[in-house]
Amino acid sequence: MAPEAEEVLPTDDVLRALAEPRRRRILRLVRDRERPAGEIADHFDITPQAVSQHLRVLREAGLLSERRDGTRRLYALRPEAIEPVRSFLDDLWPSSLARLKAAVEADRPQSTRRRA
Repeated sequence: MAPEAEEVLPTDDVLRALAEPRRRRILRLVRDRERPAGEIADHFDITPQAVSQHLRVLREAGLLSERRDGTRRLYALRPEAIEPVRSFLDDLWPSSLARLKAAVEADRPQSTRRRA
């Protein structure tokens, strides 16, 4: 019997898109205002086609909105797309803090623990 395939969630697409440094840089560029694709491409030393591919990945992951203005394509950050990732990390955070606390307390000498 073959193992079941793991379900692909929107969070997975967002995390994959964020894994690439140039994509994170694009998100910073469009964080505060819409920018045309050409202006975004001007910030990179790669081909406009490569920038276009990065924009497509970010758009398909839901991180960017695209609006046409004549022949230009304008891109803007969709901050709500980060929410599933934030929720995922928030779910992990309390257990990570509990493990860290236990590790720190285990390393402290017995006399120090009683005073705390």
